[in-house]
Amino acid sequence: MKARRNFIKTATTGVTALATAPALAGQRWLQSTDPSQQPSVRDALQFIKIEDAEIIRLKFDKKTPRTWNAIKESGGDYPSTTFLKITTNEGITGYAVTKGSDKDVLSFVKKIKGLNLMNTEQVWHHMFFDNRKPVAKGKEIHAIGSVDLCVWDIVGKALGLPVHKVLGTFREQIPVYAAGGYYAEDKGIPELVKEMESYVAEGYPVVKMKIGYLDAKADAERTRAVAKALGSSARVMVDANNGYASAYEAIRYGRMVEDLDLYWFEEPVAPDDWRGNAEVREALDIPVVAGENEYTRWGARDLVENHSCDIVNIDTIKGGGLTEMRKIAALCSAYHVPVAPHGFSHMNVHAVASISNALILETYPAKARDFNPALTAFPIKNGHITAPSEPGLGMDPDATLVKKYKV
Repeated sequence: MKARRNFIKTATTGVTALATAPALAGQRWLQSTDPSQQPSVRDALQFIKIEDAEIIRLKFDKKTPRTWNAIKESGGDYPSTTFLKITTNEGITGYAVTKGSDKDVLSFVKKIKGLNLMNTEQVWHHMFFDNRKPVAKGKEIHAIGSVDLCVWDIVGKALGLPVHKVLGTFREQIPVYAAGGYYAEDKGIPELVKEMESYVAEGYPVVKMKIGYLDAKADAERTRAVAKALGSSARVMVDANNGYASAYEAIRYGRMVEDLDLYWFEEPVAPDDWRGNAEVREALDIPVVAGENEYTRWGARDLVENHSCDIVNIDTIKGGGLTEMRKIAALCSAYHVPVAPHGFSHMNVHAVASISNALILETYPAKARDFNPALTAFPIKNGHITAPSEPGLGMDPDATLVKKYKV
């Protein structure tokens, strides 16, 4: 009983703190000093709905270098980050980074206007199942995921908790890897090795490099050089970005590097080639990762039931948001398959912190923030980052950056 009384006391204190904040515009809650006259958490947060929404695009002033992976070129221009901003009837403002067109994102915001955002399952269900034909796929799911994450930011802020705490934290210390190792002009093996070594010096115990653009033998040489240089200080992941046209090509590369104890082999063949992925997985002792280009729990089901991968890396935004990512992870757990969400670490961190079968968090090293300061790098200690403690997602854009770089 004492523990229960302490919990109620703590909850009441939390509501009082929230009530004094402008975010809930709830000064009326404290007019009475009689606890019986003050509202409960349930009453205080009974109905939070959308008042307005806008897209905020920030474009920065330092060009990124031109790079490419096996299938596309990127960089060589001024980077940008796009946020969805939702304001509510309680004065709480939610933010999330978006994927998909602005028009689609705002269209799904409109679909849930009037719903209680605290009812996250109902909100997601309404976006996905109601008032649509044909079935939502592709960029529509990107938009749903963007809105869903913004809703979770609002829920976390309403409760005064980081989103992973609302979901149920599984781990506070989160293992991370550095994503990089792209192809670039005048970037040979020595330059690639130097890049990977810089990530290890930053604190990363696992680093990822691109393959699949060159022939299998040339990429095997690059991979072997990196693994040899890093030695026992870090492990290497390879990412083909669906670059191999056939399973036998991917297997040929894999057999050349199978002795290097690679952490994983990501997206070896085309995303819809479930049989090809399964052939690569069956032929090699390197764990195969797939899912970055799949959507929802049904996409995850197809991957695992076809034995297409050892690890599922569906993107949290592209996959349908945090609400759907939890279902994806639950489905995968039934097959004893871990998940490692692809994409923005500032949103994925809450998934990895709260999902028991999450394996590792993809992040970009500090040097990437020289070009895009909107999302600061996480401090790394002993190969891990600490789960965020700020309410919500903890990624509100800095007001100074918005003022300076807003398009």
